[in-house]
Order: sequence, then structure tokens, then C-alpha cells
Amino acid sequence: MSVPSLTVTPSSAANAYARIQNGALDGGGEKGGFGDVLAGALEGVVSAGHRADAESVRAISGSSNLTDVATAVTRAELALQTAVSIRDKVVQAYQDIIRMPI
Repeated sequence: MSVPSLTVTPSSAANAYARIQNGALDGGGEKGGFGDVLAGALEGVVSAGHRADAESVRAISGSSNLTDVATAVTRAELALQTAVSIRDKVVQAYQDIIRMPI
């Protein structure tokens, strides 16, 4: 079983906005739903962490430089911060819905 990831770049965000504007993500033929989008995002986070780990191991063995390690770790940290921010927004939305009067 693969673990989902979150890779967010300015171009991927712009592409996602364009697909939403064109109606591609509103159920118009795209496979899956919100859960699949979240699963894909989490897979990106995990893969960024694995890349950072691998780059750190290569640096320890002497086959990589510090710049590559710092870049990989920064990307992994940014992906994790983005995932945490999305999680917080989802939890907040859920709590707002729960508090709605019937």
C-alpha cells in the first residue's frame, strides 16, 4: 500500500486552479473524489520526506553536497507545513459544521 504525498509548487497550484475553473475537479469525469485528492497530497508529503532522508544519507556517505541536502529538507518541511495547514482547515470546517444550529 502506497502512502499519499503532497507536492505543492506554484505551477502545480496554478494548474489545479485552472482545472477547477474549467470544471475538471467538480466530478466532471475525474476519477475519485476529495479523499483521493487528500491521499495524493499525503503521498507527496511522504515522498518529499523520503527524498530528504535519502539525500541526507548520500551526504553522510560523501556523495552529495550540503546544498542538495538543505534543499531536500526544506522542500520536505514546506510540504509537511502545508499538509498540517490543510488538516487544520479541515478540522476547523468540521467543527464549524458541528456547531451549526439545526
